[in-house]
This record gives sequence, C-alpha cells and structure tokens, in this order.
Amino acid sequence: MLLEPTCYTRECKHYKGVKRLGEEESTEVNYCKAFPDGIPDEIAYGDNKHTEPYPGDNGIQYEEE
Repeated sequence: MLLEPTCYTRECKHYKGVKRLGEEESTEVNYCKAFPDGIPDEIAYGDNKHTEPYPGDNGIQYEEE
C-alpha cells in the first residue's frame, strides 16, 4: 500500500489516484495527468510542490481543485 502523496492532500485537480503497472501490489504508483506512469517521489512525497515545469510533466503543473 502506498503512502498518501502530498499532491492528493494539496488537492491537485490533475491527481488521478493509484494504479498498478503490473499484477503485483509492489507495482502500484500514484499517477496524474502530468505523470501517467507514476508521479516522481520528489513531487509525491518530497518538497517539490510542482508549481514550476518538471522534466516529463507533459506541460502540466499543480493546480488546486
């Protein structure tokens, strides 16, 4: 089970939830419109609030719901 990411608690409108990239629970990732294959830990759990462009974010940054 994944920890609750800060992008969820900050209520980013692009956050989609958790999905599995494989069949095992260990492949679960938090994902969003910006990072459909998994939000980088620096953003999901770190100090990066993703208010500025980040490599691979598809031009999408944090927006409050």
